Amino acid sequence: MTDQQLTASRRPTPAQGTTSPTPPLRPVGRIPVVDVRPAVGDGAFPTKSVVGESFPITATVFREGHDAVNATAALTDPDGVTHYVPMTCTNPGLDTWRCEISADRPGVWSYCVEGWSDPYATWVHDAVIKIAAEVDTEVMLEEGARLLERAAREVQHDAAGRKVLTAAVSGLRDTEQPPGARISAGTTTQVQRLMTAKPLRDWVSPGTSYSWWVERERALTGAWYEIFPRSEGARFDEKTGKWTTGTLRTAAQRLPAIAGMGFDVVYLTPVHPIGRTNRKGPNNTLNAGPDDPGSPYAIGSADGGHDAIHPDLGTFADFDAFVAAARKQHLEVALDLALQCSPDHPWVAKHPEWFTTRADGSIAYAENPPKKYQDIYPVNFDNDPEGIYAEVRRVVQVWIDHGVTIFRVDNPHTKPVEFWQWLISDVASSRPDIIWLAEAFTRPAMMATLAKVGFQQSYTYYAWRNDAAELREYVEELARESAPYMRPSFWPTTHDILTPYMQYGGPTAWKLRAALAATLSPTYGIYAGYELIEHVARPGAEEQIDNEKYQYKDREWSRYEAGGDREGQTLAPFLTRINEIRRQHPALRWLRNITFHHVDDAQMLAFSKKYRDDVVIVVANTDPHATRQSTLRLDMGALGLAPGDRFVAHDLLTDASWEWGADNYVRLGPDTEPLHIVHLRRF
Repeated sequence: MTDQQLTASRRPTPAQGTTSPTPPLRPVGRIPVVDVRPAVGDGAFPTKSVVGESFPITATVFREGHDAVNATAALTDPDGVTHYVPMTCTNPGLDTWRCEISADRPGVWSYCVEGWSDPYATWVHDAVIKIAAEVDTEVMLEEGARLLERAAREVQHDAAGRKVLTAAVSGLRDTEQPPGARISAGTTTQVQRLMTAKPLRDWVSPGTSYSWWVERERALTGAWYEIFPRSEGARFDEKTGKWTTGTLRTAAQRLPAIAGMGFDVVYLTPVHPIGRTNRKGPNNTLNAGPDDPGSPYAIGSADGGHDAIHPDLGTFADFDAFVAAARKQHLEVALDLALQCSPDHPWVAKHPEWFTTRADGSIAYAENPPKKYQDIYPVNFDNDPEGIYAEVRRVVQVWIDHGVTIFRVDNPHTKPVEFWQWLISDVASSRPDIIWLAEAFTRPAMMATLAKVGFQQSYTYYAWRNDAAELREYVEELARESAPYMRPSFWPTTHDILTPYMQYGGPTAWKLRAALAATLSPTYGIYAGYELIEHVARPGAEEQIDNEKYQYKDREWSRYEAGGDREGQTLAPFLTRINEIRRQHPALRWLRNITFHHVDDAQMLAFSKKYRDDVVIVVANTDPHATRQSTLRLDMGALGLAPGDRFVAHDLLTDASWEWGADNYVRLGPDTEPLHIVHLRRF
């Protein structure tokens, strides 16, 4: 057997009737670029940020042999113009490159990492070694001169830059100077800065391009205040035992107080007609009286459906007046989008196929065992998706046309994800400023995917994360792993949620949870009545007794104002101060800039946020029942300070100031304040 025959006999051959499997491979390029982050869903979904928000891009970039390699982030703006950001190798030998990027305007951007061979860095490395060893001296100096001549010719430099390069070339070729002086001419600080700012790049190899969705700042940052419009202005007549409903006009009278506390968004629960069939009474009972208003989430009656306003609340002219009054107070209007129907909704009669019919011929009502919602029919999106999609899109446009800029979506996790992806994208094609908040207290995979397909914000598990360790773990996940696609909205309570921590923690708990929500997360919200510490739960349930979802509530706001008989019995001044602090300190308006610090007491939580020269430090005692004292140990580097530095710690809540350093004594709890919000001032 010949050598050729022997070699052929050793080759593996495919099985009879098959071909060799060749899986599809993504080209790596001449200079490999791999492991780019962020890459949401490996690039299937866009990375998200808002205007001015900085975040890191990392990638692994390397090449064969010993020549120098480099990397650049290429950012393409909505007009197709590419902007370049130099990257830095953060771990030489392991090839991880990093840079911070941000966008100066909203729109659909993209980014990719370009790997490239760096001939100047390669020459500097080799020339320094060889000339010191007197090896190939003249060759290395001439190669350097030719390299800089090429840089002057191929890279756009201004006159000053060209002058620097020309001088360097002359110095490299000046044979009257010793070799050390000549190589110094080609490696001056000026030359190296110029070659870093405008490098000569060989074998440029772009990696995969990733979509980047840049939105307005409200998509990340805002303070929300939730109201039931029918309660604002509602009055109970002791003589007749009857209620007079509030209206959109009376609700508008509450707007100056909401804006005065510093909130940015007023969120309205559904304003649509409410069905009568199976209407729920007080505390979710099944025996509603003739004057009980029912749940606004049981949408639809003979007066209309999702595109109508409850006659008790007013007309579209009243709604428009409410929006105008809100804008005058610099408030955006968010509206609840609850895609479900009462049995009396016009859709039920006109489109019975949009619902699920049971074996006995009845339409299935909503259930979340053991909870039952006999007054609500869920929409079955699989029965007529084309018709349902078109109708919901029409309804959404009605409210956009009347000034709604934000939708708080009720239970989006009970509808197909692909529907939300289509709806949000379709709206964004004409109104990219519209913001969507997912009220999805559900499994992590669903929450994450809703965010990836378009929801700008998401309710979170914040209400159930109460001790220091679990808060830190959760926020680190949100600020690192999830931040490229999901923005958290922290709510201490809602009209459906009143945790034991809030039921039994007293005023200290209510102050603490609002302040932590407002400082840990750029977006947070409270439900009306929070300032009154409405902490009594319905027996056996983690929600308020006499829940406003099923009845009117007159909170008699005037009694808590100056001169009222309950003056001072409100957290309104505290909430006002928290929102003032947020507006005065831009560090609190970002998510990814958080750093946690150590406190010896495990019940205490400490973190800082830094944005440019603004540094805020928060230290909180998460135990609302006991005052605790401990030592706070700060990561001084994260604050922009050296280990031995001292600074003025100005408490923004109490106006007290102390001199702090790396280790500091703190005492927090019911007999003082539950937390410090400290502004770092340098001496």
